[in-house]
Amino acid sequence: MTKLSVNINKIATLRNARGGNRPNLIQSALDCERFGAQGITVHPRPDERHIRYQDVLDLKAVVTTEFNIEGNPTPGFLELVKKVKPEQVTLVPDAPDAITSNAGWDTIQHQNYLREVISDLKSTGTRVSIFVDPVIEMVEGAAQTGTDRIELYTEAYASHFHQDREQAIAPYARAAERAVKLGLGINAGHDLDLDNLKYLNQNIPGLLEVSIGHALICDALYFGLENTIQLYLRQLV
Repeated sequence: MTKLSVNINKIATLRNARGGNRPNLIQSALDCERFGAQGITVHPRPDERHIRYQDVLDLKAVVTTEFNIEGNPTPGFLELVKKVKPEQVTLVPDAPDAITSNAGWDTIQHQNYLREVISDLKSTGTRVSIFVDPVIEMVEGAAQTGTDRIELYTEAYASHFHQDREQAIAPYARAAERAVKLGLGINAGHDLDLDNLKYLNQNIPGLLEVSIGHALICDALYFGLENTIQLYLRQLV
């Protein structure tokens, strides 16, 4: 069964909008685990507009499932993750002012840089995944960096799912097949929801984990957090 890692950035955004500690981010993470989530994902950014660096430290002390920290490998980010030593670090090439992640790595142009960063992180015992577009050349380039896994950036799939789901999934299936042959683990994330998740899971060979935040938290406003997590888990059976 593909694992569900809940991205709790949006819970932090809500907290920060008013100040104080409501909702309580740490308790929310613990509740996500209690409700069935198999991992917790955070994506701290330099301006700390949602997840703060202190949140990451506090979460490490209490999260008992897989802790996944996403982010651009800036010096500050790398210092943080080497201190925390989460189960997984996902490297994302987003600009500091990006509203959300919007592209995968060019694993050919940045191959030497990625190889150096990944080697450094793996020396701490952390599994490394890198964000990539569903392009065969980028998957092959990823395999040369030493990464353990890739995370397929699924925005294009989600955007075209309702127009033609077979066409939308095709490049992802091809990329995944190549990744499996190269010995890479496969994660996926971005704009996945209750409409498109099951089909993705059924058609991506070797899919190990999905990271979902925005849609899941939006659904939780209507269905409640516990019920929503269960609904997402059912899509991954």
